[in-house]
Parts: sequence; structure tokens; C-alpha cells
Amino acid sequence: MLKQQLQEQMKAAMKGGEKRRLGIIRLILAAIKQREVDERIELDDSQVVAVLDKMLKQRRDSITQYESAGRTDLAEQEHYESGVVQEFMPAALTAEEIEAAIHAAIKSSGASSIKEMGKVIAALKPQLQGRADMGAVSAQVKQRLSG
Repeated sequence: MLKQQLQEQMKAAMKGGEKRRLGIIRLILAAIKQREVDERIELDDSQVVAVLDKMLKQRRDSITQYESAGRTDLAEQEHYESGVVQEFMPAALTAEEIEAAIHAAIKSSGASSIKEMGKVIAALKPQLQGRADMGAVSAQVKQRLSG
């Protein structure tokens, strides 16, 4: 279980005196706990991956903003944090695997135009969440359906 792995990594970071790593792991656990409290559920691994994916997206956005503002110190911190978050994500899919998943989703949903893009994305999201950049996947789906 991913939450257990995070707890173990937190303990290891405490014992090893890794304050930066400990801080981001605690941040991850707090985000998971917040969602559990808000929704009154216990998150499974796929839901934890969704939380991690959201955190990773936030870090990417922050890096872009910090770099454009010339704040390399803050951008470096965000790079470090995104690296720690990335450790707990499932292995990324290859371009071929993503393409195959898009092809299968378009075929199974029967989508033939850009208006039906939502159906395709809804079918893809559970299997690709955290394993592929959904923004890029969305762009690929849009391209396939429009052309």
C-alpha cells in the first residue's frame, strides 16, 4: 500500500535526519489525510496516486512561474519536491503504450468527433492517471479526433 510506504519513508527520513525530504513527505501525507477527512473515506492506492498527481502538477506550474520570474532558488526547491513526489508515482508509460491506450479508448467509446472528446478522456483517466501527463494525452486525443 502506498500510504504505508509513505509512512515508512517518513520514519526513515526522520532517522536519517533528512529534513527537506521529511518535510515533503509530511506534506504528501497531510494532503492525503485532508482528502480522507473531507470525503470521509479511506483512500486506496489509485486515489493516493490522484493526490500525488495533483501535487506534481502544482509543482510543475510553480516551477514555470518561478523560472519566468527569475527565482531560481524557489524553482530548485520545487524541483526537489517534485522529485520526491515522483518517487511514489507508478512507472510512467511509454509513448507507444499511451498511443495504444488512446486508440483503444477512441475505438471502445465510438468517438468520431472533437465533441465526443470527454468520453475518451473519461475512459483514459483511470488507467493513465499518474502514469502520463494528462494534458499531453488530452492534446493527443484532440489531434486524433480532429484529424
